[in-house]
Amino acid sequence: MQSRGGYHRTAFHVLTRTAWVSLCAAVLAASGIAWATVSTISTGVERSYAISDDAPRSTSGTNILIMGLTTRLDLHGEPLPDDVLRRMQAGESDRGGYNANTLMLLHIPASGPAVAMSVPRDDLVPLASGGEGKIKEAYGRAKVAEEDRLREAGAHDRRELERAGREAGRRAQVETVSAFLNQPIDHLVEISLIGFFHIAEGLGGVDVCLKNATKDPLSGADFPAGPQHLDAGQALSFVRQRHGLPHGDLDRTRRQQAFLSAVAKRVKGADLAVVQALVDMAKQDVVLDARFDLTEFARELPAEVRFDTLPIEGGATIGGHDVNKVDRDKVRAKVTELATAPPPPPPNDGIPCVD
Repeated sequence: MQSRGGYHRTAFHVLTRTAWVSLCAAVLAASGIAWATVSTISTGVERSYAISDDAPRSTSGTNILIMGLTTRLDLHGEPLPDDVLRRMQAGESDRGGYNANTLMLLHIPASGPAVAMSVPRDDLVPLASGGEGKIKEAYGRAKVAEEDRLREAGAHDRRELERAGREAGRRAQVETVSAFLNQPIDHLVEISLIGFFHIAEGLGGVDVCLKNATKDPLSGADFPAGPQHLDAGQALSFVRQRHGLPHGDLDRTRRQQAFLSAVAKRVKGADLAVVQALVDMAKQDVVLDARFDLTEFARELPAEVRFDTLPIEGGATIGGHDVNKVDRDKVRAKVTELATAPPPPPPNDGIPCVD
């Protein structure tokens, strides 16, 4: 399949031994963390009711939607401290909005390896709120609409508007992705930009590898070619960069996957102090659905988790904005294929180099 810029989609395969393949996953239930610790996280993390009790459930395993938000605000809509914003190198608190720039469907089968499927953020799809838009926009549009509705009804408490707006956003994002992929969503995990930063900070940085040297003032990226260790601020620049890369956003998607692989490797050998730091992070940066039982999940997750990226058909410009054209039937067929036959493991356990 051909994407914008002539890029032929190739699977980016990562095989890790960890109990999560998302940022939160690697933090919350990584290999070696005691069940008591997982239970402690379960009682302290923010919960969402965006997935109703009577929502359709997967019959071929478990589907978890992982959402990474662009907002520079905390879980309550409050600005981050100035010193944190400076270290993040991601601009001011009012930047970013509430787009779900990272979307992954983690499918855990009854047996065999799990697979995490990245959904390109600019895919043009029907949105749960009506009309078409980029798939990443479902969250933010629904959040704004709900807050406007509540204000018109007389609500004025800012935190309550933020809470209700985010719940509407989560619900819309789940419904949009579920309809597009034709897959039930059993659970959701949400993490914002500060969560990416805190994970890397708690781990003392992460190891990555780049095929070529790259520099991008918009994200703060300035890296040489080859293997290297990134501190928290650099790691955030690494996962945010899309300008100056051969295939733009699609290369950024593979960087997110490479970051997760690096996090998984670091968590696997982390000591108790590091684990506790990550637990504290999870309680301030992560949202899980109300039915998500982390203890049960950590016991049942397969040892092998692999990554792939769902296909696009090319690019288009609508209203001055670049979007990904997609063939819904081909995307759904790819999801089914990956759920039944995940990509093979890489040839070795080294750090894969990315653009």
